[in-house]
Amino acid sequence: MEGKNTYTLPPLPYAAGALEPYISEEQLTIHHDKHHMAYVNGANTNLTALEEARKQGADLNIKAVLKDLSWNFGGHYLHSLFWSNLAPAGSGGGGEPTGAISDLIKSEFVTFERFKKEFTQAAATVEGSGWAALTRCPLTGRLQIMQIEKHNTNVFPACPILLVLDLFEHAYYIDYKNDRAAFISAFWNLVNWDEVNKRL
Repeated sequence: MEGKNTYTLPPLPYAAGALEPYISEEQLTIHHDKHHMAYVNGANTNLTALEEARKQGADLNIKAVLKDLSWNFGGHYLHSLFWSNLAPAGSGGGGEPTGAISDLIKSEFVTFERFKKEFTQAAATVEGSGWAALTRCPLTGRLQIMQIEKHNTNVFPACPILLVLDLFEHAYYIDYKNDRAAFISAFWNLVNWDEVNKRL
């Protein structure tokens, strides 16, 4: 795809060991360098297939390619949001939100604890592999919790993602084995609320 933009793997905004003890350096490195990179490569491969077919006037299974691109792009985009949603505990990560996001959470969920409970339940009950996300509806301005299946199913169109949590087992299998609940609990110690405020 010479001369055209392609997807690239963003660097982590902190050292690979900075999220310990909640996410180990080994877990984070494999997740970022291997799993996320696979989605970047996959999306670029999909774009190349489309471009080559167009240049050659060739037929291709457009449904299959677009479905695969949706999967790979979704994986790349959500992971890119996820990394910056995290910060080292006590150094930007964890605690309760402040600023505009705090006001919006209290307006919609009454209390932060109620929001945390609902988000945790949404994360715990994602079917199979997927994500939990906090979004803001552009039509009403209200916050909504979204359960994303895989990377690209049950996504609310046009709703910007403010906070997202990866529930694929590759996000936690080294540190927590199959204990998704323990990983979700650990996540709250790392949430970067300043980044969430920037996305409003």
